[in-house]
Amino acid sequence: MTNIDIQLADKLKTLLKQTALSVTEQQQQQLVKLVLLLNKWNKAYNLTSVRDPQEMVVKHILDSLVVSPYLQGDRFIDVGTGPGLPGLPLAIINPQKYFVLLDSLGKRISFIRNAVRELELTNVEAVLSRAEEYQPDHQFDGVLSRAFASLKEMTDWCHHLPKKEGHFYALKGLYHDEEVQALEGKFMVKEVVKLHVPELVGERHLIILH
Repeated sequence: MTNIDIQLADKLKTLLKQTALSVTEQQQQQLVKLVLLLNKWNKAYNLTSVRDPQEMVVKHILDSLVVSPYLQGDRFIDVGTGPGLPGLPLAIINPQKYFVLLDSLGKRISFIRNAVRELELTNVEAVLSRAEEYQPDHQFDGVLSRAFASLKEMTDWCHHLPKKEGHFYALKGLYHDEEVQALEGKFMVKEVVKLHVPELVGERHLIILH
């Protein structure tokens, strides 16, 4: 292991201790490898504005993982996944769940496919498509999005993706009541969860719709 590997592994361990998540040693190694891959590809492909790998552990890995306890079901789609967030970190710590990662930008999907190979993940499928044009064979228990769109846009574009009893999981910064008002009653807010992301400055919320 190189110095940066060790530093990132230590950082991840320290942060995980401040949560109730149980993440195996192997999964922690995969998460560190994901950060290293993201850092390497970022130099050429500009996948994320976060440049520092230590910051990526907080802002990308932990910020994705804290949603894990709230996921109900086995099949999930992460719409507007960008470089695989929150889908890849969630897939790593939930090997029994299946994740489709959807994005309309080819370079992001190329990165995800490479990461899936490198990390030897068997529960992830990367799809190049716009959300409103994607017609899957199966509907999903959950539709995830992180900084993807407003709640109204998310539900308008993705209304065909969840099962009848499925949920939308929107990862947001601040909770805005007017976003909920704009839903016009088609989808209801089931729960708003204030998330704790260790060392992250600013608020994070998970809004669960059904």
